[in-house]
Amino acid sequence: MRMGEGVEWGLHCCLTLAWLGGEPVPAARLAAQFDLPPAYLNKRLQALVRAEILTSTPGARGGFRLARPPAKITLMDVVAAIEGPEDAFRCAEIRQRGAGTGTPAGEFRKRCGIDAAMRRAELAWRRELASQTIADLMDTAPPRAADRVRRWHSTD
Repeated sequence: MRMGEGVEWGLHCCLTLAWLGGEPVPAARLAAQFDLPPAYLNKRLQALVRAEILTSTPGARGGFRLARPPAKITLMDVVAAIEGPEDAFRCAEIRQRGAGTGTPAGEFRKRCGIDAAMRRAELAWRRELASQTIADLMDTAPPRAADRVRRWHSTD
């Protein structure tokens, strides 16, 4: 499974916003923290707003903040907001084309074994991401990470 870099960016921004404790942070400031293109990051942050993971406050003193406590935001929430809710694997039933053309329909009543295996793997992956929260990331981060982020954001 391959996810876009926007997932990493979104997760790091959520972690940063959790450590900063509620003050709105402009997208440009978050982009500067990670040396990312502001316009591209802003699109990812807007996806998190639409998913009600972040809130956005307009204006000169505006920016982004978490919409819920870190313990109520799962990694799967962020992945789905950035990547979309679609399944990673989509069976196109190619077994029924080419050499399978003309095969009696009864042979295809049972779900494709490849589709079933891929679905099981994806469900396990989704369950794992849904079982971890931004609060869990906070708990497992290096000891000085939160202080480093707070210091960086306090120096404008």
